[in-house]
Amino acid sequence: MQLKNATVLITGANRGIGLAFAREALARGARKVYAGARDPASVTLPGVEAIKLDVTRDDDVAAAAERARDVTLVINNAGIADFGGFLAKDSIASARRHLETNLIGSLRVAQAFAPALAANGGGALLNVLSIASWINRPSLGVYGMSKSAAWALTNGLRHELREQGTQVLALHMGFVDTDLTRELDAPKLSPDEVVKQAFDALEAGAKEVLADALTRQVKQGLSAEQASYLQA
Repeated sequence: MQLKNATVLITGANRGIGLAFAREALARGARKVYAGARDPASVTLPGVEAIKLDVTRDDDVAAAAERARDVTLVINNAGIADFGGFLAKDSIASARRHLETNLIGSLRVAQAFAPALAANGGGALLNVLSIASWINRPSLGVYGMSKSAAWALTNGLRHELREQGTQVLALHMGFVDTDLTRELDAPKLSPDEVVKQAFDALEAGAKEVLADALTRQVKQGLSAEQASYLQA
């Protein structure tokens, strides 16, 4: 999948990693970039086409799919990340919020745009996941659960979309320096660097990209005797 002359749709494109995806898509010669956001007025990047898109709303996603029928690359980036583990008092409500956005939202978008991707030659679907797809700690327990589920969704979509020639790429990474991680005192990756790695992998035909050393270490440790997800 090449970015040059591609038509790209990005969910959650008004800030953070989504905004970085939009900038880099334009830099790589995309023909058109649809920048999806709950509030289109919050999209201020020159050169993109702002589009109202709340991934938790069926009508928003359906309208976006009707408008962007020329799309060749869909990036499922929109997501939420709240602190809290499974035994917190509000964990059930938190789980519903996370799953509705991070899992069901991605599924809703994939279902809606798969026909357009097929009609336009197959194209690609890029799902933004996390190191938390594989390891889960109490501070971000519910978030991690949603990303584990989104990883399973991504792997399933890869097989279902293969026949129509759609490349499916999973992006995993540690903490990225965005609004979502502002309160975290931890090393953080640059959004621009993460996006460049993701697009390099996409253009190379990859199925998965691990954007930093820690994520690669955790992935490698999944099959170890003392698996990475079992360690304190």
